[in-house]
Amino acid sequence: MRSNPERRTALVDAAIEVLAAEGARGLTFRSVDLAAGVPNGTASNYFTNRDDLLTQAGLRIHDRVGPNPADLDQPPSPEFLTALLRLLRRRLTEDRVSYLALLELRLEATRRPALQEALTQRVRANLEENIRLHHQAGLPGDPLLLYFAIGGLMLEHLTLPDVLGPQIDDLIERVAGIVGRAT
Repeated sequence: MRSNPERRTALVDAAIEVLAAEGARGLTFRSVDLAAGVPNGTASNYFTNRDDLLTQAGLRIHDRVGPNPADLDQPPSPEFLTALLRLLRRRLTEDRVSYLALLELRLEATRRPALQEALTQRVRANLEENIRLHHQAGLPGDPLLLYFAIGGLMLEHLTLPDVLGPQIDDLIERVAGIVGRAT
């Protein structure tokens, strides 16, 4: 296996693009090579098999859409919570490809135990960290309820954007207000 970290990251990013555009069935080493603009056979030199590529893509997505630590450096308040949720919406909207690829990977994980295990570990760790930070910062509301409410809003917004339309920011404020009162 090759070990050029920049090339490996570029190949995984290309895999994310392919997943979002063509779904898990369209993800092949050849499609990744084409999307990355590298010679045929390059991806197969970096990943042991397709499952390895799927798993690496799933892990990379969380790095791509995760928060910048500087965005979290504000005093806790209901306004900060609303600002965080708006930031999340903006990050996911700007990198819609990653979100759509993650949805594809979650569906694929129902058929691939190793992928399911890797995604479960990563999502569980992220969720536990978010809950810890939520409580540490003294933010209002139930972080688990917030996770599911925002997850549903983002699923709707990024897969069928015309269902919610431009009211998405208003809905985010309402969710923050409702969750903030539910303590």
